[in-house]
Amino acid sequence: MQKEISKTTDFNEGQVMLVDKPYGWTSFRAVKLVRRLTKAKKVGHAGTLDPLATGLLIICTGKFTKRISEFQDMPKVYSGSFRIGEITPSFDLETEVTSSGDWKSISADQIMSAVDSLTGEQMQTPPVFSAVKIDGVRAYKKARQGDAPVLEPKKIFIYHFEITGINGSDIHFLIKCSKGTYIRSIARDLGEKLGCGAHLTNLRRESIGDFRVSEAYTPETLNQLLGNSPDLYSPGVSEA
Repeated sequence: MQKEISKTTDFNEGQVMLVDKPYGWTSFRAVKLVRRLTKAKKVGHAGTLDPLATGLLIICTGKFTKRISEFQDMPKVYSGSFRIGEITPSFDLETEVTSSGDWKSISADQIMSAVDSLTGEQMQTPPVFSAVKIDGVRAYKKARQGDAPVLEPKKIFIYHFEITGINGSDIHFLIKCSKGTYIRSIARDLGEKLGCGAHLTNLRRESIGDFRVSEAYTPETLNQLLGNSPDLYSPGVSEA
């Protein structure tokens, strides 16, 4: 449950803040905003969201930064959509479509069968466009330089994988998964199982454990409550 905050809140004593990250913002940018508004000495988030994703970030201040690993270990729920029949190197909209496949012959039963096979314990290979470190360098940096880093698969768990709608080549979903799961990798694996390729076109984090995005503050609401930042989009808030 989100606790009410105000200008008189002691953020250095420790607060758990739920923030609804906007589209296009990095998680780091949201942390910088909270640090600027609260003036807390310690601020950190419990689980990165890609810039093209929206939804729940748990941001801890002060003494509660010690609880970050506790929140990171909680199951997460995502909603969004995949587009079958198109492949991008990043498995999402960060990069352009490089190849396509015939999706029109794919039936709903085939989609459901592929979803069933991707539910439960999985060995999942992270995307090359990810923050995984290889020899001290983020994989996405190598990928953007044209390298093809080899990443080791990791054990993850998909507790629930539901198809909430099918609209042509767009497959809408709801997924509950363990720490370390990449939804972009699920898009890749789904496309491989269907034989036509796929990529992620929309992603929103709905919850982390019992914390829900419906209880989260938007950056605009935080600014109104704390009133310390005249411009949410000033250079002092944007990513360095």
